[in-house]
Amino acid sequence: MNERVVVVGNGMAGSRLATELHARGEDLKVTVLGAEPHRAYNRIMLSSLLAGKISEPDVELAEVAGRGVDLLTGVTVTGIDRPTRQVLTDDGDRIPYDHLVLATGSRAAVPTLPGLDPLRLPERVIPFRTLDDCRRIIALAGHARRALVLGGGLLGLEAARGLAARGLDVGVVHRVPYLMERQLDPAAGAMLAGTLTGLGVTTHLAVTPTAVEADACGVRLALSDGRSLDADLLLLACGVRPDTTLAAAAGLAVERGVLVDDRLLTSDRRISAVGDCAQHQGTLTGLVAPAWAQARVVAQVLTGQDPLARYQPRPVVTRLKAAGIDLAAMGDPTGGPGEELTFVDPARGTYARLRIHDERLAAAILLGDNPSVGAVIQLFDRGQPVPADRRALLLGRAVGGAVAAPAASPALMPDATTVCQCNTVSKGALVHCWRGGARTLDAVVGQTRAGTGCGSCRDAVTGIVDWLSRTDPVEVGQ
Repeated sequence: MNERVVVVGNGMAGSRLATELHARGEDLKVTVLGAEPHRAYNRIMLSSLLAGKISEPDVELAEVAGRGVDLLTGVTVTGIDRPTRQVLTDDGDRIPYDHLVLATGSRAAVPTLPGLDPLRLPERVIPFRTLDDCRRIIALAGHARRALVLGGGLLGLEAARGLAARGLDVGVVHRVPYLMERQLDPAAGAMLAGTLTGLGVTTHLAVTPTAVEADACGVRLALSDGRSLDADLLLLACGVRPDTTLAAAAGLAVERGVLVDDRLLTSDRRISAVGDCAQHQGTLTGLVAPAWAQARVVAQVLTGQDPLARYQPRPVVTRLKAAGIDLAAMGDPTGGPGEELTFVDPARGTYARLRIHDERLAAAILLGDNPSVGAVIQLFDRGQPVPADRRALLLGRAVGGAVAAPAASPALMPDATTVCQCNTVSKGALVHCWRGGARTLDAVVGQTRAGTGCGSCRDAVTGIVDWLSRTDPVEVGQ
C-alpha cells in the first residue's frame, strides 16, 4: 500500500510541499486539505493586487496535477486523532494518514481595543491577510476617500501604498517612534516616512490606538495623544499569530508555534510542521523563502530521496515591494560588533548603512536608488568577503575598481548571480531553461519558479528573458 501523506493547509507552504512531494514520490498518496475555497495563491502578491497592478489570476499558484495528489478545498480540519492516525473534518470525514504535515499558517492579529470584537469585526474594519480580505478592501476602497492602516510594519506599509495608488488619502498609525522597527534603524525609518509622505501616505508615530467606533458610514480611531482620526475604512496590519489550534488540541509540543526539529518533525514522529505555524530553534519564519526550504526538506525525508536532509535557516533579506519605494534590509539593525558605514542624502530620499564584521557583511539597510543593492544582497546571502574599498557598496558605484555596479545588460551579468532569492534561481539557470526549450516568460517562470515568491525579482527575470529572445542561443555567453 502506498504511503499516505496528508497535508493540512493549502497556502504557500502546503501547496509547495504538495508540489515537492509529487515531483519526488511516485509511491506516495498525497491529500491536501485547504480551508479556503480558492485555489492556492501567493499571499505576498496581495499588496500588488490591492494596488491594482495585477489581477486575481496573477496571484494564483500553479497547483499539482496528476496521479497521487488529491486536493480538497473548502474543507476545515477540526481535529487530529493521533492513536488511529486520522484527521477529522467539518463535514464528518475521517481521513487516515501514515504521515501528517501541518501547514496551518498564521492568522491576523486583532488588537484588544474597545469597539473591536475579534469574532465579529465591523464591516469597515478589515484585517489584511487573505484573498477574501483583499476583495473586501478593494470593494470598500471603490467608494472611499480616506483610509487608515493600523501597523507600520512591512505588511502595513505595502497595504498603505496600495490604497494610495487607488487615490485614497491614507494614514498609518504606528505605536513605535519609527517605521519597520524590526528591519530599520530610527534614521532609515524617518527617511522612509518622508518618502511615504511624498507618495500620499501620512504617518502617525509613537501613538497608541485607544478605541474604535465604526458604523455603516465610517470609522473613527481614538489615539492616546487625544486626537481622533476619521476614515471610510480601517485596515488591521498588526502582525500575525501562528495557527497552533489543531496542534495544541492534539497534544503536540507548542510554544509560540509548533515545535519542530531540524527535520521539521514535531513531538510526534508521524507529524511534521512547516511554514508560519512551525517554530524551529526558537524562531518563527513568516516569510516565503524559509517556508519553501522547509517544504523541500520534508519532501526529501518523506520520499527517501535524502533521509538525512536537515533544515538550515539562511540569512533573511527583507524587500519592501511598493511602487515608488526601493528598500532592502538584512541582518539585525539594532547594532553589534564591527565597523559601521552610513550615507544619507535627504534631498534624494537615499539612506545606506552597512555593518561589517570580520570582513563580512553583518547587516545592511538600503533605502532609495542604490545600484549596488544586488551586490550587497549577494555578499550578505553568501557570506563572502566585502571589498577593501567599502565606498563601492555604500555609494552604489565602482571606486578604484573594487566592485562593479550591477550589469546594465544581462549579457554582462555572471551566471552565478542569484536572480530569485526566494527560489535560489541564478541567471545561469534561467539561460539553461531557455536553451532547454522554454521560449516564453511564462514557460521559464513555470519551470524555474523564478518570480513566484515575493515577486520583487519579476522585472529582472523579464529583462533576462527579453534579452534571450533577442539573442541567438548559440551566441549567448556563459
